[in-house]
Amino acid sequence: MHYTKLYIQLMRNIELIEVCSDLGAGTQGACFGAEALQMLAQQDSCNPFQTISINTCHVNASNGYHSSYAKNIEAIYKVCRSIAQEVRSSLLTTHFPILISGDHSCAAGTIAGIKMAKPNSRLGVVWIDAHADLHSPYTTPSGNMHGMPLAASINEDNKVTAKQHIDDQTHSHWKKLKNLGGISPKVLPQDIVYVSLRDFEAEEALLIKNHRIKMISTESARRCGIPSVVNTILKQLEYCTDIYVSFDTDCLDASVSRGTGLPVDGGLMPYEAERLITLLIGNPKICCLEFTELNPFFDNNSETTAIIYQLFKAGIQSLRAEAFAERIAYQSS
Repeated sequence: MHYTKLYIQLMRNIELIEVCSDLGAGTQGACFGAEALQMLAQQDSCNPFQTISINTCHVNASNGYHSSYAKNIEAIYKVCRSIAQEVRSSLLTTHFPILISGDHSCAAGTIAGIKMAKPNSRLGVVWIDAHADLHSPYTTPSGNMHGMPLAASINEDNKVTAKQHIDDQTHSHWKKLKNLGGISPKVLPQDIVYVSLRDFEAEEALLIKNHRIKMISTESARRCGIPSVVNTILKQLEYCTDIYVSFDTDCLDASVSRGTGLPVDGGLMPYEAERLITLLIGNPKICCLEFTELNPFFDNNSETTAIIYQLFKAGIQSLRAEAFAERIAYQSS
C-alpha cells in the first residue's frame, strides 16, 4: 500500500475518546482536562481522527448511592459502563482508542471495555503513575475512587488490612463495579507494571509485595535509561496478548505537574515521559492508551496542559504508518 494511503488509514483508525468526569477525585477540575487539550489541538490544527465524547451530563455527584468509603460509587459505575461500551466498540471496529479522561477511576471502565472486546486476551497493564490505585472501600483513607481502579480490575478487596467495615449497599456497588463487563478479575497482578510509583499506603504496599507486582522507580528509569525500562516492561508482560498503557499526569515531577490534583516530587521529567510513551506505543501489543488526571484549575499558564498535549501528540506520531499494518495484523489475529 502506498505510504500516503497507509497514513490516512492510520489517522482514520485512531479514535479519541473524551471522558469529562472527575467524580472519583478529591478535587474538582479534572473533568475539564479533555477540553483544555482540545483547545490546544484546535490551535495546532491537529485533529485528523474521530472523536467520541462520553455523555456524562446525566451523571453527577447527586445521582445514586453515596458512601463514605466509595464516594459517588453508583454514578462512577454508570460512567465506567459507558466508557467500557465505547472502548469495546472502538476495538471491535479495529480502532486504536486513545482516552483523555478526567480522573483515574475511569480506568476501571477502560479495562472492562478492553476485556469485553477481547474476553480471551491476557491483558497487561502499564500504570505510569505516582500512586498505586490499589485501595478498596475496605482500606481507603479518603473514599475517593480514583484510588481504586486497579483493585477493582484485579478483583481485590484486601480485607486482610481492612481499616473499616462497609455497609451492604457499598459492598454491593463495589462488587458490581468489579464485575463490570461480566469478567472478574480482568487483569492478573503479575501482569501489572508500575512506572514512577512513589506515593502509596501500607495497605497497597502489602498487595504489591504479596502479588510481586513489578515496580520501576523514577531513579531506576533514570539510571538504566528509558529504552531499558521499555525492554523490562515488555519482558514482564511477554505472555500478555494485549497491553493497556495508563498515563496519570502526576507521574511527572511536581515541578512540572502543578496542573493535577496530587503532584508528587521525584517523578519523571517530560522528555523521559515522552520517550517512554513513544517507545511503548511502537509495540503492536499496545491496544489502548489513556491520559488522565489533568486538572486545568491548578495549571499555571497552562504549563502542564502543554506538556500533556505534547505527550499526546508524541503518542499519535508513534502510531506511525510504516508500523500500522503490522499492528492491524496483530490485533486482528
